[in-house]
Formats: sequence, structure tokens, C-alpha cells
Amino acid sequence: MKKRKKSIFNILLAATLAISIILSQSNPLQALVGKDTLTMITSPDYPPYEYYDTEGSGNIIGFDIDIANYIAKELKFKLNVIESDFNGLIPALATNRVDFVMAGMSPTPERLKNVDFSIIYYTAQDTIVAPKGSNLLKAQQLSGKIVGVQLGSIQEKNLKEIAKKVTGIQLKQLNRVPEAIQELKSKRIDAAIIENNVASGFAGSNPDLEFNAIPSQENSGSAIAFAKNSPLVAPFNQVLQKMKDNGTLKQLATKWFSQKTNIANLSSTEIKTGLNLDFSRISRDIPFILRGIPLTLLFTIISVFLGLIWGTVLSLLKISDIKPLQSLANAYTSVFRGTPLLLQLALVYYATPQLTGYNISALQAGVLTFTLNSGAYMSETIRGGIQAVDKGQSEASISMGIPKWLMMKDIILPQALKNILPALVNETIGLLKDSALVSTIGVVEILRSAQIVGANKYIYFEPLLFAGLIYYILVMGLTQSAFILEKRLRRSE
Repeated sequence: MKKRKKSIFNILLAATLAISIILSQSNPLQALVGKDTLTMITSPDYPPYEYYDTEGSGNIIGFDIDIANYIAKELKFKLNVIESDFNGLIPALATNRVDFVMAGMSPTPERLKNVDFSIIYYTAQDTIVAPKGSNLLKAQQLSGKIVGVQLGSIQEKNLKEIAKKVTGIQLKQLNRVPEAIQELKSKRIDAAIIENNVASGFAGSNPDLEFNAIPSQENSGSAIAFAKNSPLVAPFNQVLQKMKDNGTLKQLATKWFSQKTNIANLSSTEIKTGLNLDFSRISRDIPFILRGIPLTLLFTIISVFLGLIWGTVLSLLKISDIKPLQSLANAYTSVFRGTPLLLQLALVYYATPQLTGYNISALQAGVLTFTLNSGAYMSETIRGGIQAVDKGQSEASISMGIPKWLMMKDIILPQALKNILPALVNETIGLLKDSALVSTIGVVEILRSAQIVGANKYIYFEPLLFAGLIYYILVMGLTQSAFILEKRLRRSE
């Protein structure tokens, strides 16, 4: 009987092993990369390549997204799409945060030193976008003019090449294409170099602008970027070639580039009044902008709470009798107060995976950075509050035999916090407004949501004003709550 049970067990074990081997061999690429989900990073402010569907699902859609979904399906992977500023795409790839980049990106010699590229899947032309009537038809006519380009883009590289031959061109680098359009409309630049499919959308919804194609530079086509020696390059190339051969790429190009999806969302009245302040143009996008409020509040509350705890610890170290701890806390404060917050944020987000192997999320990186930074500022405020408490209180506590830690917790700190409440409220307000910085690493908070809407609708003024109104309401609400709390604390004295 025991032998029979043992044989049945062995059969089941062998069957399980066989099934697992068959399943692993059914997708050898999945087994090679060690996961069933691929993460793609993009900069979704470049319609119709990639942009947020602010009036519908709220997801990132576009030409590149459709291609990525097709490839993932062919290779039997799930697809996860995340976002960042364009100049943060290659660093995210280099630190193994993502598997590939799709953002209308072109292979250049500089990029090829750090990443690998697929075959070209789409080729477009560069255009000169300028105020109507400028008649800038050739690169030579840019002499003596201020020209805007997106930082890190192929257009920036091409313009630098043009500037070697045409003297007097002043280059202005901007983080996003919509910013270049806004600079044009504000007359801070004379022209912008933008890809034709994107430029046509902006010119179509801004009748005061015109665009004219210029000869494409070498390697101006779009390709997919991968980490060096990625096993995904060859499989992706096979699928891309298949899409070229069976006409899928052509169909997707027709879908996204001929319909001018974003222009279709604008009525003729909206286009005619494009220069006027008209909030009706973003009325259907307001829910998308409002989606950033919970994330902004969550980020601020967590950062303030943790920053207060960390700042209290640092302040206690500064007033301790142990000299090494004093020096350590003072040095820490000096470093975090003496370097830009944006630099600290970038270091935490990009360096953490490289140094520790942990793939920290954008929200986690933001909370950690703001906690470390606000703790440095709060420590000075809390230290001042502690030292402002009457020394008689501590002397009386010591004479009564109260332990120092208990005295600090129950007597000194409560009074100190009451005294520094206005300063803590100011720090919280600063954190709430500075939360906009996390948009640079892909967190879609209030400001980023407004910028996305602006990029989709080819307008900036209305969504940014609406975002400003939201921030103002939140700050006023916070200020009023702090005033009520302070008033109650005074009554309890």
C-alpha cells in the first residue's frame, strides 16, 4: 500500500515538473527576462505619439502606445506604461527601472553610447513653427533668431548641427514641446523646431502660428530604446518588421496622424477664439485635473508627518551633550539646506535602484526626498522652539526627579510645538506647493495634470490658471485650519 502511494506521488511530481517545463518553454523570452510584464516609459506630452486621454479613460494613449501594445501581445507579455519628462527617459532605462522607451525617440550617436535601439518604425520631418507671416522656410533664415527646442530631443541635435552652418542662432532648450509653443505665443522666442505631425496639431489650434517643413537630418526616424545588450531588441525588431510587412504600422500611422485626434476635439469656435481666455475649452478635462488633488494631499500629509518626526530627532541631537551627534545633525542640515530640492529628488529617484537594487517608485522617492529635506528645515525650527521654553520648567522637572526623556516628551516638546505652530504651518504650505516638483519624475499631481491637459488641447493658460486656483483653495483651507487650531490652543492655556 505504501509503495503504491509512493508511486502515485512520484507520478504526480513528475507530471507537475513536466507541466512547469512545458509552460516555461511556451514563452522562452518570458523565462529569459524573468517576468511576464514589460514596463515601458514615455513622455506623454507629445500628441499624437503619446498623451493622456483626459476626457475619457485618463490613460496614456497614442501611436507609440498602440505599437507597444501590439508588440507586447505578439510576444505574450503584459504591458505597464509609466511616464517621465523626456530628459528623464534614458536615465530611467540606464538604471534598469524600465524595459524600454517609446517617445518618438530617434537614435543618435550620443544615445547609442548608452542604450540600444530597434529598427526605425516611423520617419517624420522637422518643421519650423513661427508666428503667422514670418515665412521662415529654410534653416538659413533662422540666423539672428531665438529658436526653441525640446531638451534631449533629436530636434535639439539637428538645430545644433544647423547652428554650426548658420551663424547667429540662439538656442533655447525647453522641457516640453507645449512650453515652446507658449514661448512663441509670448514672443520670447522667434521660432521652434518641432516634428511635423506634432507641429500640425499646434498650428491647427493656434491660427496665429504657421509651420514649414525643413529637410530632415540623419537618423530623424523614431525607434525603441533598450538597455545595452537587452535580450528584447531582436524580438522587438522581428515584430516591428512584421508590422511593416503586413501593413499594421501604416494603418496605425493613418489612424493617428491623419485624423488629428486632438484637433477633432476642438470646435471651430474654440479655434477662432484661441487667444481669448475661455475655460469652456477645458471643461471636459476638469475631472482629470481634479484627480491630482488626492495624490497631492496624500504626498503632503505623509511628508509633513514624517518630516516632523525626523526634524524632532535631528533637533534633539543638536541640543544633546554628545558632540559627535551634534556635529552629525548639523552637517546633515547643512547639506540638505545647501543643495537644491530638485537635485535631491533626482538623486533619490535615479540613484536608489543603482546603489541598492530597489526599484523605488516615483511617489516613494518624492516622499523620502521631501521628508529628508523638510526634516532639515524643521529641525532648526523645533530646536528654536525647545530653547524658547522657560528654563524654569526643566529645572523644576529635574528637581522633582522626572527623567529627562519623559520631561522632554510630556513638558518641553508640547510647549515648543505650540510656540512654533505658525512656522510649521508655513513649512506645510511650502511642501504643498513644492509638491509640484515631483511631476518631473512622473507623478501626476495637480500641476502635471494641468500641463497634460494643456499639451492635449494645445493651450496652456486656462489649465494652469485652474491649477493655480486649486492650489490657492488648498492653501487657504490649510491656513484657516491652522488658525482655528492655534485659537483653540490659546484658549486651553
